This record gives sequence, structure tokens and C-alpha cells, in this order.
Amino acid sequence: MNLSGTYTAIVTPFNADQSVDYGALKNLVAWQIENKVEGLVPVGTTGESPTLDPKEHLRVIETVVQTVDRKAVIIAGTGANSTAEAIELTRSVLDMGVDATLQVTPYYNKPNAEGLYRHFASVADLGLPIVLYNVPGRSAREIPISVIERLATHPAVVAVKEAGGSVDRVSAIRNICDITVLSGDDSLTLPMISVGAAGVISVAANIIPATMSNLVRLALAGDFTRALELHRTYYQLFCEMFVDTNPIPVKAALAMMGKIREIYRLPLCELSAENRQTLTHTLQRAGLI
Repeated sequence: MNLSGTYTAIVTPFNADQSVDYGALKNLVAWQIENKVEGLVPVGTTGESPTLDPKEHLRVIETVVQTVDRKAVIIAGTGANSTAEAIELTRSVLDMGVDATLQVTPYYNKPNAEGLYRHFASVADLGLPIVLYNVPGRSAREIPISVIERLATHPAVVAVKEAGGSVDRVSAIRNICDITVLSGDDSLTLPMISVGAAGVISVAANIIPATMSNLVRLALAGDFTRALELHRTYYQLFCEMFVDTNPIPVKAALAMMGKIREIYRLPLCELSAENRQTLTHTLQRAGLI
């Protein structure tokens, strides 16, 4: 599998009664496809996976698969901090039509290097391609580069999403193995591509799918001058997507754009008045509202 381009970490919209708004989800996915992203990542961090029950989790993935209808790549979030649970979730999507799964670093229990290797290898043994998800800010554990090197020899381990804020790790990984690296930070996408990353799993693409896709395509084609222009234009927006805990700002932005209701499940809740004002001004300057 050759993953390259922009993959939107799609939000999970909710109704006023806290149920999943599958109609709004379908509309979001259709809009993403119209704007020619390379793929979608349902039920990841941005999709509020921690607050979805198992049935909702799988139905969200199934809804995205059906709506995409093979017009884009689907990398489904099926990771967990229990290896047995990650295997069970991944096994549940084997025949659903997803192209790969996103496997987060087991969080809270902080496994050692060998435990991390065995965890990811066990999920990969199911045969469906997996993308490792290095996000130490949420998992309290970084995937050591030596573990990535070992896992890169597994035929089902196809990429790593680097969301640790380090461009240097892209170089370090690419210097020891051929695994595909995808940026996990919108603001670092351009510099990461410049040293060997192949694209981004993007939060900002929820609201600017065509622009994010264009930035990545320009960078991958070596047109860093025009890619840098887009990076500079939207850099503040990239930052505002994290003015509060993701996905609070991006869901607020989508609500301001009329795409979804601004509903969260506790413990996530709405933006502060100050952060809302900051986000509103940024969206207005970008011509999005």
C-alpha cells in the first residue's frame, strides 16, 4: 500500500440528544470526496473515539465506507490500549471495506518497547494494513524509532503517523527504514514533507479540504514556493485548530460554517468565550464564515 497525500481525520457529528448524527456525517464525507482528498480517517482522536460505544464505533466506520464508495482510501481507527480490544475492533472491520487501520500507541498503561512491538505486531498479524500512530502527548509514551524499524519489516505495517511535534523524527525514521511517514500535525506538514514525509492525516482538512490537498500535492511535486504560500496563509488557522483540545475547535468551526451542530460528549465541552472569539476572527480572515 502506497499512502500519499491528504487524509482527513473526520469528526463525528452529534445530535442535540447526544446520538451520532449519521446524516451530517454522510454530508461531511461527501463534501470531502468532492474536494478530492486522498482519504478519510474515521473514529480517530478527531472522531472522539473515546466516547463512542463499540456499536457506534463500527457504525461510524461502516457509514464512511458506504458513503465513500471506493472513491478514497479509508484508514479506520481501531486502536486501543488493550491489545485484545484492538484486535477485536480490527477483526470487526476486516470485511467492511476499509483499506487500513490506525493503531494508536497504547495509552495510560505505558508499555515498554518490547510490549509496544508485540502489541502492534499482534494487530498487524490479522493481515489488514496498519498505520502506527505516534502521539506521546495523548498516550504518554513515544514509539521508539527502534520499534518502528522492527515493525517496518512486517508486511502489514505500512506507515506511521507522526504527531509528536518533531520534524527530526521523520529524518530519523526514513534514515533507517522505508516505512511511509505521514504528518500528524497540520502546521508541520510542509517541513515534514521536505525531509521525506508522504502526506498528512489532517484536522484542518475538515474545514479546508481542497486547500490542504493542494498544499500537500504542491509539496510532494517539489513546488515548495507555492506550497509555502499556502502554509503561510493558513498557518494561523492550523494553530487555532488546537487553541483548545482537539476536536473542540474544529467542531466549533464546522458548526460556524453550518456543516454540523456544535455538540460534544463529556468530558469534552464547548470553547471558552475568549477562544471562540479568536477562532471566529481567524475563520473570518480566511473567508470561511
